[in-house]
Amino acid sequence: MSTYTATDPRAFADRMFAVVDRLDSDAFAAYYAEDAVLRFGNAEPVRGRDAIRQTYADFFATLDGLRHDMQHYFHMDDTHLAEAHVTYTRKDGSLVTVPAMSVFHTRPDGLIDSYRIYVDLAPLFA
Repeated sequence: MSTYTATDPRAFADRMFAVVDRLDSDAFAAYYAEDAVLRFGNAEPVRGRDAIRQTYADFFATLDGLRHDMQHYFHMDDTHLAEAHVTYTRKDGSLVTVPAMSVFHTRPDGLIDSYRIYVDLAPLFA
């Protein structure tokens, strides 16, 4: 289960992005509710914690590294917005940095039920 607390939402986001930066799809999936929906860029929505875990495992397998450099973070109630410069390390060792915006909603139990990532990954695959 996630470690979200309403009194410290930025710390929750920082911990969550640290898990992503470790390329740990299992630990990242633990932040999601069983019925969560993820929309990554212009891809079709992914529904359910297990499908989200697999989506991230597949994506992480294409990378050698990942780093989020948080630029801005805002939250209101249970809605979170995180703007970051994300640096991807390709399998050939080259680096690609792109801006990204994550918008996610947490339920009262602290689990994410909706997560949207706005990013253009075309430079990563160019």
